[in-house]
Amino acid sequence: MKREFIFFTLLFGIFSITMQAQTLEDAKKWYLEGRYAESLPLFQTEYVKNPNDPSLNQWLGVSLYETGNLVKAEKHLSFAAQKKIPEAYLYLGELYAKMYRFEEAEVEFEKYQRANRKNEEALNKLALRRDYAGKLQRAVNRTEDIQIIDSLVLPKAIFLSAYNLSKSSGSLLPVSEFFNSLPVSDKTLYMNGKGDKIYYSRGDQDTGSDLFTMDKLIDTFGNEKKLPQPVNAEKDQAYPFVMSDGLTLYFASTGHASLGGYDLYVTRYNLQTDSYLAPNQLNMPFNSPFNDYLMVIDEEKGIGWFASDRFQPEEMVCVYTFIPNQQVTMLESEKPEEMGHRARISAIRDSWIAHTNYDALRERARQKNIVLQETESDFDFVIHNGVTYHTLTDFKSSSARQILSQALGMEKQWQALNNELSEKREQYANGNQSEALRTSILNMEKEVYTLFREIKRLKVQARNEEIRTNYSLN
Repeated sequence: MKREFIFFTLLFGIFSITMQAQTLEDAKKWYLEGRYAESLPLFQTEYVKNPNDPSLNQWLGVSLYETGNLVKAEKHLSFAAQKKIPEAYLYLGELYAKMYRFEEAEVEFEKYQRANRKNEEALNKLALRRDYAGKLQRAVNRTEDIQIIDSLVLPKAIFLSAYNLSKSSGSLLPVSEFFNSLPVSDKTLYMNGKGDKIYYSRGDQDTGSDLFTMDKLIDTFGNEKKLPQPVNAEKDQAYPFVMSDGLTLYFASTGHASLGGYDLYVTRYNLQTDSYLAPNQLNMPFNSPFNDYLMVIDEEKGIGWFASDRFQPEEMVCVYTFIPNQQVTMLESEKPEEMGHRARISAIRDSWIAHTNYDALRERARQKNIVLQETESDFDFVIHNGVTYHTLTDFKSSSARQILSQALGMEKQWQALNNELSEKREQYANGNQSEALRTSILNMEKEVYTLFREIKRLKVQARNEEIRTNYSLN
């Protein structure tokens, strides 16, 4: 029995060693096929046992780099470069370029060039990397002087929770929540402040995604239109946002000469030609070699947001809050290091103006669905006997305040709709008794009644919430 135990123990040990060797070979195979996410955990396991293996550091460094973890990749690629592995020079140079450390990048490119001076294929690869580094350096030199006052890192699946738009600026939600037929994704849909127009993206991996729009048709959305070129181009277009003028469109694209991943662009609708102007790529720090998307500017709050996964762990994203410039102002500095830090957003405090307190703006950015222009005596809202509120700031319960703010916004829509309904009734009374006008009046009457009931319900809910939270009526 003891001999059998020893035999099976040895057999298991041999089997484990064989499996270990096979696993490493699989990792090398996947690496050569560009399947870096699959090879990475196997190389990490092997590295624990052989941390000084130059080739293993090279494979691990490249796998980390290709899966987006540049910070960890640098350590392993630097080790491999010290051991004179030529391919490590090339990757390390590109990594430094993406971190805006251009002088260090050129040192590594020079090493790669000397190691491959007779290899035409390798020199062609180097030329592409140098061109890309030059493109990034020119972009860094055009960094915009923008004050970034806050940042929030959170899972990409819930990144929309960081965008707190005022009602006049519209609303954002996942495309798959609005269209149940579309697969779940991180793509977003924008609805304007009036609630009568939406912008969104759809497509697939083969054809890429394009931007579309729809209009409100009585009680549903329809009349889908694909936005024309030059907005929709090759690759993916997504994450739209439209300013309150209804003309200025921000969106993200992996095409349009992107610096890498999604970049942010702005264009404007031309009413005279029924077309869009050629999109302009936003400056750094809004754009980077990583994924940058969903630029939103809330004019009522005087606040903007954009998202980026630069230097973030997988499936995480950072949403930056900034103060929009009235006109583009470029950063002026003779120090390349300072330009690089501002372009990269190494620290948001670097962008702050000295002796300026941004607390009030940060608080405003975090407020949800509050109509900021409601000041002084805007309304008479009875809470209970002897207590009447006249402004939104009177509310002690933030939940009740938000509910009434929503009701007040709807009340404005209801009033505008009532005015339009009165005009149509007058037209009908004066002899225009067409079937189209009659149908329009009936539909509008239904919408007015529905809005009225919802406003009444929200006001009751706001009153009850304020009483429950802050008053004792015993």
